[in-house]
Amino acid sequence: MTDLTPMLKQYRRIKEQHKDTFLFFRLGDFYELFYEDAVTASRILQITLTHRGKGTSHHIPMCGVPFHSADSYIAKLVKSGHRVAICEQVEDPKLAKGIVKREVIRVITPGTITELNLLDSKSNNFIASFSPPGDFCGAAFIDLSTGDFRISEFQPENYLEPLAEQLRHFSPSEIAVPEEFSFPERFRKENLSSILTTSLPSWQFSPETSLRNLLTHFRVASLDGFGCQDRKGSISAGGALISYLKETQKANLDHIDRILPYDPSDYMLIDSTTRKNLEITKSLKDGSRKGTLISIIDFTLTSMGGRLLKNWILNPLLKKDDIDERLDSIEELLEKGIERAAIREKLRSIQDIERILTKIAIKSANPRDLLAMKNSLVILPQLASFGEKVSRSLITKTVAEIDSLEDIHQRLDASIAEEAPISTREGGIFKDGFSRELDELREINRTGKSFIASLEAKEKKRTGINSLKVRYNQIFGYYIEISRANLAYIPQDYIRKQTLVNAERFITPELKEYETKVLTAQDRIKELESELFEKLLEDLSENSSRIRKTAERIAVMDVLVSMAEAAAMNDYVRPRITEGDRIIIKNGRHPVVEKMELDARFVPNDTHLDNDDNQILIITGPNMGGKSTYLRQIALIVLMAQAGSFVPAQEAEVGLVDRIFTRVGASDFLVEGKSTFLVEMNETANILNNATSRSLIILDEIGRGTATFDGLSIAWAVVEYIHENPHISAKTLFATHYHELTELSATLPRVVNYNIAAKEWKDEVIFLHRLERGKADRSYGIQVAKLAGIPKEVIERAKEILFNLENNEFGKDGIPKLARGSKGTLCSKSFQFPLFSEPENGEIIIELREINLNKLTPLEALNVIDRLKKKIKE
Repeated sequence: MTDLTPMLKQYRRIKEQHKDTFLFFRLGDFYELFYEDAVTASRILQITLTHRGKGTSHHIPMCGVPFHSADSYIAKLVKSGHRVAICEQVEDPKLAKGIVKREVIRVITPGTITELNLLDSKSNNFIASFSPPGDFCGAAFIDLSTGDFRISEFQPENYLEPLAEQLRHFSPSEIAVPEEFSFPERFRKENLSSILTTSLPSWQFSPETSLRNLLTHFRVASLDGFGCQDRKGSISAGGALISYLKETQKANLDHIDRILPYDPSDYMLIDSTTRKNLEITKSLKDGSRKGTLISIIDFTLTSMGGRLLKNWILNPLLKKDDIDERLDSIEELLEKGIERAAIREKLRSIQDIERILTKIAIKSANPRDLLAMKNSLVILPQLASFGEKVSRSLITKTVAEIDSLEDIHQRLDASIAEEAPISTREGGIFKDGFSRELDELREINRTGKSFIASLEAKEKKRTGINSLKVRYNQIFGYYIEISRANLAYIPQDYIRKQTLVNAERFITPELKEYETKVLTAQDRIKELESELFEKLLEDLSENSSRIRKTAERIAVMDVLVSMAEAAAMNDYVRPRITEGDRIIIKNGRHPVVEKMELDARFVPNDTHLDNDDNQILIITGPNMGGKSTYLRQIALIVLMAQAGSFVPAQEAEVGLVDRIFTRVGASDFLVEGKSTFLVEMNETANILNNATSRSLIILDEIGRGTATFDGLSIAWAVVEYIHENPHISAKTLFATHYHELTELSATLPRVVNYNIAAKEWKDEVIFLHRLERGKADRSYGIQVAKLAGIPKEVIERAKEILFNLENNEFGKDGIPKLARGSKGTLCSKSFQFPLFSEPENGEIIIELREINLNKLTPLEALNVIDRLKKKIKE
């Protein structure tokens, strides 16, 4: 480093402290990157790579981005799974002695993004930390952008599966672990492939250090008030995570003002497989929001409400009273359409207060953020006034807890200019009248020339010297020039500055003071505004708890109004929640499919499930008939009901469900060495090992991934196990093409057969999409294949094979009937097998049907058999 310039030496010293991080090094109006950072970043960002000292021994690759548009470049690097350290000039270059002092003011990682334009406004962005198994084990999850702080405790000997489920639940973008710890390879591949892993010093996870970090952060003597004093594993993880966030953000993080223990047993458990299969928040097709449950029911108008609605839907409740409290409020808001519309109009003006508060706490907020905060707070008194117009408990309580924050609004209204810039460097942040010193500086800056003129007039009057001039030059600055003839009249406070041939130049204390103000006014304005802005952020941070609580109340209000709006727009009804075991739905509908632009109207269906007589419904019917849609709609209706939402049905009674399991379709996971059938069996095993009598199981085809007899055997045994095992006995919907399973209803008393109705017309199948009692006669697979455009020759040959299969396996000539007709000798190519035709030897079958066995003697019966046998040989 001895041969490097002072600036590059400084760069290298700072880079040494951030080895695995892109260092954005501020040089004037640009952030510059050097060495390997530049090479890699130029490729990711697709910007030009240049070189410093090209052709010399100090050949240094470099690239740069303008500081005023750096956010988009930083976002691209972070989304690629990288860290970015922002290194700023922390002293005025004019005052610097030597190289300007620079420091890293913030490190941005996938889990620490707070910029509103870089985040999904209606989704959380969690960062996780994990304390490995030992005497204890736990995890912590923090959304830095909202202040949400959750902790979880695990059994050290059995932590992998519950941790995996919580990683899927919170979907963190980054996880911090002790530096010497590594997850099992299979766990890492399955659960951490898209999550940035950050290694921290192990001592940061020690119980003592972590506890001290949390107590210091929350300014408390113990964690008893948060209900987590005995959770050593999660305290270890949480304390380390708080330390990491403070280190990277260089801030106190006052907006993180509480810890919430997260216990999955408090909510209906919806595992990742079920979330995926039911398409609650992500489409199976492309992972987008389009075509999901949330896309249909989300009428929220604030980002905070959107995040909370998603949380409610993914965490349905298990307590009847809590659910009814939500339903009561929705019912009242549904009845009061005028008030609901007025509330929605007010909510429309509220910005993302939660995330703006975070930016205030870490001092990354800009003047426009505070304008957005001010314009949002002005609505609060109007929202609070709606408390007089509602009476149901939850909505009333929510409105009552909204702090109008009028003092904060008044402070912002008195300070931030309506045309405030985005950057604090541009000036013009504050209104006139907010700061006396700032007003004086602005006045000097605006009226410098008029002040000089007024001073000149004043001095002429005071001295009586009409030829007196106030002038300026770059060498002496401002001065008063008096001719030699008038020197006898100068006041005593004039200070001689320069002597000329015919005149002398003077200064006065007032003039010198003003000169200093004029020459430095613009720089001082920017400096003073920066100081005032930072002080304003500190004042707002002191009120972070008040602001955060009000933001949470606004979110609840938004969700309740949104659910009422969804009920009104989508014709939903209030479900009746019970602590029994019945699920009874009249004219239920799939909330997403009914909104699709289909050729035919959606057909509603009824459902009756209980643990006594209708525990397992075996559902048969044609492909494309709607079995899968029906199964999913029941699961979604139950989920919506327990989330506190109205549901798409004419009537609905929902006995509380502790968990929804789904086994729907499968895809090969070849990279992980998992076949379709293995995935299918893994998911089925999970259901059989974890379901209870309060669970709802959705099975859409079991055993398709293996040989027919194997698959049928497994499906049969699974139904028996669910029915007979007293530890399960779960309500189950089982759609299948194994028609043999319908025979289970004859031996298992709580198994009931249903089918999705279809009609045949001229060798075509007409789907009725209506659920009927009883089993289906056939699956109409060939007719569906015809609809799909399978070539006619294949369809005709399939009919031949089906005909052979439905009669006997072998013919009298010993040839397998499956092969008959394949050479054209046994079956004509023009063979047509009508959908309703009688099979081979139809006359004999008709005669058999007409025989009254009760009137035949044994001898007559033998004669009939002999006669029919001869007909067959003919």
